[in-house]
Amino acid sequence: MVFPRFTRRNALSYHGCDEDTQGAGQDFSTGAIIVRYITLTTDFGGSPGVMKGVIWRIAPSVQIADLSHTIRPQDVRQAALILARQVYYFPDNTIHVAVVDPGVGTARRPIAAQIGPQRFVGPDNGIFTPMFHQAEQSRWPVRIVHTHRTAYWLPQVSDIFHGRDVFAPVAAHWAAGVPLDALGDVIDDPVQLALPRPQPTAQGLTGEVTLIFQHFGNLITNIHRDDLDDWTQVIIRLCGVEIDGLVRTFGDRQPGTLIALFGSSGHLMISVVNGRAADRLNPSIGDQVEVMRQT
Repeated sequence: MVFPRFTRRNALSYHGCDEDTQGAGQDFSTGAIIVRYITLTTDFGGSPGVMKGVIWRIAPSVQIADLSHTIRPQDVRQAALILARQVYYFPDNTIHVAVVDPGVGTARRPIAAQIGPQRFVGPDNGIFTPMFHQAEQSRWPVRIVHTHRTAYWLPQVSDIFHGRDVFAPVAAHWAAGVPLDALGDVIDDPVQLALPRPQPTAQGLTGEVTLIFQHFGNLITNIHRDDLDDWTQVIIRLCGVEIDGLVRTFGDRQPGTLIALFGSSGHLMISVVNGRAADRLNPSIGDQVEVMRQT
């Protein structure tokens, strides 16, 4: 099965594909496919070696990549947005295991999903919301199962570490060729997060801060370059300050300057050249960002 090819527009900004690249009417096989790659995303603060050990005992030839283990504890929304920025750079049928799971041990379901060209394993708590949105926009096929069949879990399951005892072995068995439908019953009602979209205004549009990258202190918004036709003369307002216009890259301004530019995913980003916008502005997730055309 050949899925629509990755493009930065359709896979990272959650906008639809052009008509000739959409997957309308396409379907995929749920039979056995040997998977070579698994990624891990958690809020553990460090790489979960024990999860890798579980995976390699079941699927010793698989290669494992760490996407991020510095998600804020219990921050499902941050994990969802971080995943959405990265998963489409991986080969088709990579399995992405995501464990940000404040509901561990409760009635929340463990799930596995084929979403277009990529595969996902984790809790049914909204962590895969952007990928479900992308599939809807691009008309990719989706199949989700409740992975309740304990034959594919570890024999002893902790109430508080399903990353090791449920998600890692399920991903490994799937990678080793167990068909998706063998892992559990098909479902069609996954939990999804409410992810606000930018709203048009008379002067431009409004959005919000969605991510704060602590290492460099950059702020990422939910405003994409495609959300406005003309960015040549704009003012960006947030956290009580105004930024006049956009720059192309950090070196276009002097160190210490507060700047606005498009980040690597095409979303509007706020930075301080050789500094930290997070320290200067003291923002919070959800803070309003206004883009106003200059007249």
